[in-house]
Amino acid sequence: MEERDREELFSKRIRAGKRTYFFDVKSTRSNDYYITITESRRYQKDDGFGYEKHKMFLYKEDFGKFMEGLQEAVDYVKTELLPDVDFSQFDREDEERMEYKSEYKPVEAVEKETKEDDESSFGSDLKWE
Repeated sequence: MEERDREELFSKRIRAGKRTYFFDVKSTRSNDYYITITESRRYQKDDGFGYEKHKMFLYKEDFGKFMEGLQEAVDYVKTELLPDVDFSQFDREDEERMEYKSEYKPVEAVEKETKEDDESSFGSDLKWE
């Protein structure tokens, strides 16, 4: 069965500079659930723009191990590698750039926003990181 045959129940989009991350909850035909994590990166081509995408599949039996490993890696960077960095500054910057939006949106709303943003943000993400 191809992935597009599976029902998408929830989608959360996170913008991060030239990258966008999508966390999508999907169901299988047997009513089981899993998460896909997609990184989408916009790049310039000769005839406009293209998107490079990378996708991971996260299954329910791995949720706890995944979250634990991710938290451990983030904590290590924050406490061991960059202890003097105020990471809350990044949260404040995000809040300043974006208006408050509902945390949970129907898939159709996220898809519509993504299409509108792609059409209206020509050149907006062309900046030095």
